[in-house]
Amino acid sequence: MASMIFTDCSPSTTAARLLPFSHSRLRSNCSSFFIRRLVGPHHVGTTSLRATLGVHSSSSSSHVIKATMSTEASAKIIDGKAVAKQIRDEITAEVSRMKDAIGVVPGLAVILVGDRKDSATYVRNKKKACDSVGINSFEVHLPEDSSEHEVLKFISGFNDDPSIHGILVQLPLPSHMNEQNVLNAVSLEKDVDGFHPLNIGRLAMRGREPLFVPCTPKGCIELLHRYDIDIKGKKAVVIGRSNIVGMPAALLLQREDATISIVHSRTKNPEKITKQADIIISAVGQPNMVRGSWIKPGAVIIDVGINPVEDAKSPRGYRLVGDVCYEEACQVASAITPVPGGVGPMTIAMLLSNTVSSAKRAHNFQ
Repeated sequence: MASMIFTDCSPSTTAARLLPFSHSRLRSNCSSFFIRRLVGPHHVGTTSLRATLGVHSSSSSSHVIKATMSTEASAKIIDGKAVAKQIRDEITAEVSRMKDAIGVVPGLAVILVGDRKDSATYVRNKKKACDSVGINSFEVHLPEDSSEHEVLKFISGFNDDPSIHGILVQLPLPSHMNEQNVLNAVSLEKDVDGFHPLNIGRLAMRGREPLFVPCTPKGCIELLHRYDIDIKGKKAVVIGRSNIVGMPAALLLQREDATISIVHSRTKNPEKITKQADIIISAVGQPNMVRGSWIKPGAVIIDVGINPVEDAKSPRGYRLVGDVCYEEACQVASAITPVPGGVGPMTIAMLLSNTVSSAKRAHNFQ
C-alpha cells in the first residue's frame, strides 16, 4: 500500500470539535506528514458520532448566549446517525407488518472472501444491523484462495433461494477474481447494492426506474431530503467519479433537477468549479482536500470521505476525517455532514431499506 502526503487542517481531535457548544473559529495550523491507507476505497466506515450545531465559544455562559444569537456563520450539522436510527425504526415496523400480514421475513445474504479485517468488520456491522430490524441474515465466508467459480456457485444458489431477497458481495475481492463478472452474476432482482449495469443504466435514463440505487449515494440524497434541503434548480458539484459513489450520486442529483458538474483528477481549476456549487458531495478519499476557500458561502456539504490521519492523542494512533476540511468548512457552509457520523450510518440503513423493498416487490406486498 502506497503512502500519501496530506495536510491536517485541525489541531484538535474529531471528538473535541464536535461537542455541543464547543466549536470555535480556529486558525489553520497545518502540518504535512505521511500516512498509510488504512481502509479500502470501496468502503465507507460505519463508526458514528452524534454532533450538534456548534457556536463560537467563550469563557462564560453569558457570552455563550450572546454567541448563540450572533449572525456569525456556523454550519448546521447534518446528523447521519440520528437519521439512520429513524430509518431503522421505520424498517423495523415495516418488517413486522410484512411478517404479520403474509408470514414473510426479508432475507439478506452476504458473501465475504478473504481475511481483510476491515471487510470482516463491515460484514459484522451489516449482520448486526439486520438483527436490529428483524431481517434474516445469511453469511458465507470463503478463504482468500477460493476460486471465482466457487463464489459464482454461491451467488447462483442465493439467486434461486426464495427466502433470500438481497445478495451482497463484500468488496474488494481478491485480485485473482474478476470483480465485474462476480457482481454481474447477482440477480437483477436481488442486487441490493445497486451495482448491476442494468440498474445503473436505468438510473441514467429518463423515464426508467432502477430496481435499486447504490446505498451510499442513496443515503446522501436521503439526508438532503430529511433535512428539507432543496435540490431542484440548484448547482451541485460531485467530487469523484467512481461507479460506487460519484457517478450514481451525480445521476441521482440530476434526477432531482439539479444542474451537475463532476470534478475529478483531470479537472482543471477544481476550486473554481466547486465554489460555484450550492450542494457539494465529495467522495475521493483524500483527507482535508476541500478547503474553506473552495466553498461558496451557504453551500451544503455531504462528505462521503472517511480517511485515517495520524493523531498521537488518540488511543488508536489515528483519527478519521473527511475529504472536506471540517473546521474551515463550518465557517462557510450552511450545513455539513460530520466524519464520522454523517454518511457512514446511512449506507447500511439504505442497504436494509433496499432489502425490504426487494422482499415487498417479490411478494407483491404494498
